[in-house]
Amino acid sequence: MKLNRTNIFIATSMLALVFVLIIQVSWLFETAKNKEELFNEKANIVLARTTEALLLDKETCKNMEVCVGKNETHKIDSLFRHYMNFYNFHIDYTFEVVKQTAPLPQNIYPTDPGCYKKSLDEVSNRNGWDLKLFFPNRNQFIIAEMGRMFIASVILILIVLVLFWRTVLLLVKEKQLSEHTTDFLNNMTHEFKTPLTNIALAGKMIIKDTANKQEGKIKHYSEIILAENEKLRLQVEQVLSMTALERGEIPLIKTELDFNALITDCVKSISVQIENKQGDLKLNLKAENAVVTGDKTHLTNALSNLIDNAIKYSKEKPEMGIETFNRDGNLIVQIYDKGIGIEKEYQQKVFDKFFRVPMGDVHNVKGFGLGLAYIKKIIELHQGIIELASEVGKGTTFTITLPNA
Repeated sequence: MKLNRTNIFIATSMLALVFVLIIQVSWLFETAKNKEELFNEKANIVLARTTEALLLDKETCKNMEVCVGKNETHKIDSLFRHYMNFYNFHIDYTFEVVKQTAPLPQNIYPTDPGCYKKSLDEVSNRNGWDLKLFFPNRNQFIIAEMGRMFIASVILILIVLVLFWRTVLLLVKEKQLSEHTTDFLNNMTHEFKTPLTNIALAGKMIIKDTANKQEGKIKHYSEIILAENEKLRLQVEQVLSMTALERGEIPLIKTELDFNALITDCVKSISVQIENKQGDLKLNLKAENAVVTGDKTHLTNALSNLIDNAIKYSKEKPEMGIETFNRDGNLIVQIYDKGIGIEKEYQQKVFDKFFRVPMGDVHNVKGFGLGLAYIKKIIELHQGIIELASEVGKGTTFTITLPNA
């Protein structure tokens, strides 16, 4: 099985990104570990220097042999402040002189990682006493020490993830567009080939029958040529119109239109197709205000396309209907059928250019996959919206919402 290059590229890029993220996260943890070790080193140095200074203060040492009073506590606090400023170690702290066997109240002091202790055996004759130094905001201080570097790393990781995700989505979208374009070109080649073949064949028959002077046949073949030529012209015009619409090159000539009358005219022109298939089209034009501001030609084409689709994708005898009504200052137009329906996975894609729903049981439906894309573009240019509701085997309903004039 041949692997797709796009999938290989995405998988390789994803693997590389995972490795980069692992390295980046590992680096962050390593940096945090180094900052923690530096913090511990500073805390132990401050504690050791404070203990050494107490040892040199004979009067404080003598008083501590009796008890640790207010003066002694103040002396220890001043030493801590001095050495913390000396080592540029600015963080809130608490301390206490406690007996080694005395438990530490959990609701007052943090757990072991924020606690540093030093024996006072050399300072006081009361053996088994420790000087404990606590840092309630130890973890926050370490993160703050990492500062901009930590924040920048996190932001960069998030940016890379978002950009990678967007790149993958664009690649997938481009791949789908490429596949749809290829299908469109193949389909267009087939659609053009049939009338061209008919024109060529009719031309040969004219040459043959001219020699035999069969005027009736010559007229018949000429009509075939003209009809097939008209098909080609309409197909080319459909492709060019869609391209021009996307570029904004087709100006809309907007006037006030009665949409109910527009629907009636469309139905008259297409009624022959419905009658030939012994179908039924019901009209329920109950909108009291059906006046909209729009381009009559393009709205007629959009409406005709929707009706034509309802006929093409119906069963043997088309059952369909058109309904209009007003809601919240808008005109609502619903075109529904009881046809084959559209699977849920394709309902969001049917308005994409070149996309055609895969038809398992229907092979005689022709087109370029531009009809619904054209309709959506026209409705949007009239400040309206078009919505789709469909169920396989039960039918499809297109709902158009246009602002009233």
